[in-house]
Amino acid sequence: MQTTTYPVTGMTCGHCVTSVTAEVSRIPGVTGVTVDLAGGTVTVDSETPVDREAVRAAVDEAGYELGEAS
Repeated sequence: MQTTTYPVTGMTCGHCVTSVTAEVSRIPGVTGVTVDLAGGTVTVDSETPVDREAVRAAVDEAGYELGEAS
């Protein structure tokens, strides 16, 4: 199991959480997505490492900006 947490800027409400969760969940190989609105992060669980650019594209599609992974 691989778990990576990324900062996400621009999220302000529950709709933001829903949008980011839906888009990131569509990435092949992703098994779980947890969005922390207060902390401004998205945590991605997967069986194998997920390409960071795929996560960035999904977050961009949701209307937000991805920061550097921690």
